[in-house]
Amino acid sequence: MSRRIEIELTSTRPDGSWTWRAAGAKLPKGDLSGSVLFDGAKVGDVVRADADFMLDGIVILSVLAPKGARKEPERIEVVGTPRKDDDQLVTTTLAPKQKREGRSERRPRRDDDPSRPRRENDGRPARERRARPEGDGAEKRPARPPRAARPAPEPKPKPKRLRAGRTHRDAVLASLPEEHKPIAEQLLRGGIPAVRAAVDKQNELNRNEGRPEITAAPLLALAEQIHPALRVADWRDKAEAALAGASEIDLRDLRSVVVAADDAARDEETRELAAKLKAALAARVEAEHGAWITEISETLAAGRTVRALRVSSRPPKAGAPFPTELGTRLATATSAALTPETPSDRYATVLDALAFSPVRSQVTPLGIPSEPTDALKTAVTKLASRLPAIAALFGIEAPAASRSGKGKGRPASKPLPPKPVVTPAADLSEEIVAIERDAADVEVTETITVVTDGETTVVVDVTEVEITEVTEVITEDQDIVIIDVIDIETVETTVIEADGSATTVSETHSSEVVEVIELDDAGESVSE
Repeated sequence: MSRRIEIELTSTRPDGSWTWRAAGAKLPKGDLSGSVLFDGAKVGDVVRADADFMLDGIVILSVLAPKGARKEPERIEVVGTPRKDDDQLVTTTLAPKQKREGRSERRPRRDDDPSRPRRENDGRPARERRARPEGDGAEKRPARPPRAARPAPEPKPKPKRLRAGRTHRDAVLASLPEEHKPIAEQLLRGGIPAVRAAVDKQNELNRNEGRPEITAAPLLALAEQIHPALRVADWRDKAEAALAGASEIDLRDLRSVVVAADDAARDEETRELAAKLKAALAARVEAEHGAWITEISETLAAGRTVRALRVSSRPPKAGAPFPTELGTRLATATSAALTPETPSDRYATVLDALAFSPVRSQVTPLGIPSEPTDALKTAVTKLASRLPAIAALFGIEAPAASRSGKGKGRPASKPLPPKPVVTPAADLSEEIVAIERDAADVEVTETITVVTDGETTVVVDVTEVEITEVTEVITEDQDIVIIDVIDIETVETTVIEADGSATTVSETHSSEVVEVIELDDAGESVSE
């Protein structure tokens, strides 16, 4: 059965056929024979057509000519024998007005009621009616003068993230044999741990399918040989991209590439590239520091104290002192924002911004709210460790600082591995008379290095533990002294982001040296 659709004639062909498409759309479309068109058809006409929808397309059966514009209104012709009342085809009948039930008669006017005497003026002058004001009748208050619009801060452009090319990495991959490339790809994804994970995954798949497992040791040894060249190539790709966009990319990405140069810069070319990166980083940091101070000054001048406090807590140049004059202005504006009349929610917002600002120790509030809300007390309790003087005004005691100085985001150190038990030498043929052990001497050295850029903080904790245990084995003929020295080094690297999230990577290395000394009757060493 055919269907009627609207089509648009799009073009003609030399053979007399036409092309068409659905009106107002690109699809469906097709062609039709010129014989089904009406006289005067032209390209661009939108017409109605009868079409059959077949599996291989749409076939146009006929096309209807568009309707022309009518010069007179449409009429309905009445066919039949005329009747007497045809002259008046439309009649109108008005309903008579009826009296509503339950409604009393209209009260007569004062002038029409003779029983009500008319009130005389008694010689008093007639009151003059005041002209009724337009509107609701009450005098309106004068309009409040319009408040000066605070200029909106210019949106800061979002820094671009580092997008490194693959020139040097592809060159290293091309130089490797085909059987080594899968290992190199895993190294580029995640280093040696990624290779181990890939081997474990392959072995698990082999076990499930009943195939023999692969040996991981040769693959890991090969990965150790390939990894240095890939690491240098990866750094060179990042370094060249960072140097090209040193003025635009995120400062954290630029810093990470500069820090990685210490391990990757091995030859003269890479050392020169690392020197250029360090110079670009220094120039970028100085420019960011100047823009940071300017932004704080402009924000403070606009009366946006909270915004100025939050910006001051994110310095781009780590370790740079805050300008004294600007710090005094910021502290004065903050103190003026902390008054007894300040609403509790606003008070809490200012304290939250102040807690991480470098001027937090210089601010003395002009007062506290007389009836602080529970939300404000909770906020002060949370910030008491950073604002102890302000917390004391609310009667809240700041918690004692930790002796170790470890921050909240720093996880606790892992416990040391158990001390190995030293047993006497097994090749002693003499009867052991006694075994004397001295108390183990433990020496612990901890070094903490903190590097921060204002947003990301890196804490490197190196703990070295040396355990020395001396065991003396007394026999009938000689004495044997066994000295066992165990060195354990634990390196914990913690990266703390600006939002408080922390990531910790821990590595532990241990070594043990056992020294056996034989003593003669005089106590002299005879062998080692």
